[in-house]
Amino acid sequence: MNNVVWTIAGSDSGGGAGIQADIKAMQSFGVHGCTAITALTAQNSLGVEAINAVSTDVIESQLLALEKDMKAKVIKIGMLANVQQIQLISEHISHYKAKWPTPPVIVYDPVAIASSGDLLTEEDTVSAIKECLLPLVDVITPNTHETQLLTGVYLIGPAAIKEAASKLMAWGAKAVVIKGGHWDYPSGYCIDYCSQGSEEYWLGNEKIQVPHNHGTGCSMASVIAACLAKDYPLKDAFILAKAYINQGLKQSVRYGEGIGPVAQTSFPTDLAHYPQVIEAGSWLGDELDFDVPLDFNMAADFAACESKALGAYAVVDSVEWLEKCLQNGIKTAQLRVKDKSEDELEQLVASAVALGQQYSAHVFINDYWQLAIKHGAYGVHLGQEDLESANLAAIKEAGLRLGLSTHGFYEMLRAHNYRPSYMAFGAIYPTTTKDMAGQIQGLEKLTRFVPLMQSYPTVAIGGIDLNRAQEVAKTGVGSVAVVRAITEADDYVEAINTLKSVINENAC
Repeated sequence: MNNVVWTIAGSDSGGGAGIQADIKAMQSFGVHGCTAITALTAQNSLGVEAINAVSTDVIESQLLALEKDMKAKVIKIGMLANVQQIQLISEHISHYKAKWPTPPVIVYDPVAIASSGDLLTEEDTVSAIKECLLPLVDVITPNTHETQLLTGVYLIGPAAIKEAASKLMAWGAKAVVIKGGHWDYPSGYCIDYCSQGSEEYWLGNEKIQVPHNHGTGCSMASVIAACLAKDYPLKDAFILAKAYINQGLKQSVRYGEGIGPVAQTSFPTDLAHYPQVIEAGSWLGDELDFDVPLDFNMAADFAACESKALGAYAVVDSVEWLEKCLQNGIKTAQLRVKDKSEDELEQLVASAVALGQQYSAHVFINDYWQLAIKHGAYGVHLGQEDLESANLAAIKEAGLRLGLSTHGFYEMLRAHNYRPSYMAFGAIYPTTTKDMAGQIQGLEKLTRFVPLMQSYPTVAIGGIDLNRAQEVAKTGVGSVAVVRAITEADDYVEAINTLKSVINENAC
């Protein structure tokens, strides 16, 4: 895996921002940071005293040296001090995208400052950014001030934020993250926005009122770059960068007489540092006046499972296999059936519910929440795509437990809005039962998920066989769900006993 990330930016002699902050933030997420310096700033905690632009020849020599030996997976661009630098960097990026075996991902964090004053107010500079650089950028990460300077859109509310993001993407950027630390809408909250065109994400938390916040912008962009280098999807990189900055603000300290830097800490492991995913029906969504669909029935705080450790969890596609599993001591199971007629589905769900009652087991019905309610199922399991169409209020009112699938940090935080009965993390490994391209989590991420969601019963699922179950169980996850490990085993009874034994051995 190529974990090399370049930062093309200015040097902060005070150590709080620029390449100094970039490298420290990148190291916190396990990537190797390389630098090409565009400007040498003379600054301390009281302010910037001088900005000395580096010549294009010197910048080019740095880029050529890095290209020979340490090609980057992601390139983060920060301060560009003049039009000549913008043109030079754009030419090199264009070359990398066209000629490298794996084109680098480009993260651009525009900096609204230069030796002549406010860089982004200079017409020729803005034109060069739009014409030369933005068509090459994969993610642009301006704050609200920089967004207004670039787009001319006055950010008076969420609609204006979306309009500005659309402008930036129309000029070529593939995705936009607008950092809301300087935005006062709504009062008392920090709201951040991410758009990939067809998908958009809002994050929010109470504004962290601390005096020492130097370097937050470049640090957040650097964490996004680091996470993209480690193959996190942008929505997860967005979440993690926000949590990292929140954590750093809470631990920031003064080193001089003026404003101190945001603390460069470590991977955020405390849920208290994470923002809320804002969506229709959530309390921050209401605060922002998000439109709520007329047929949307938001609900939260579903009935609890009897235990946080759900144990061996069998996911089966027939009543026959469900009965075999329950007969041999499986206490948590899910009926997942597809492509059946309405009459067949009704009979299958009714039979599954009856078997659960017969064996005093917790049987969840996948997807078919109406039938689960009708026949008094123990619970229903839904995917993220079902949250807007399912009648969550009806599920809660009926007393059913709700299990939710999650694929990464963003979906995990979104699921947390609903306070489900349990949370499933996957796919842990590649699987043949579903197309999970781009959604494989692995053990490293699972190890991160479990402590963050320790207030819930947790389930690991996806590509887990009996050999892998041991390593999965060691992460502390409360339940291991298997699909083919039982139904395709030579001896399914032995497979069930082995799975139960592995989970019991690693139970917390």
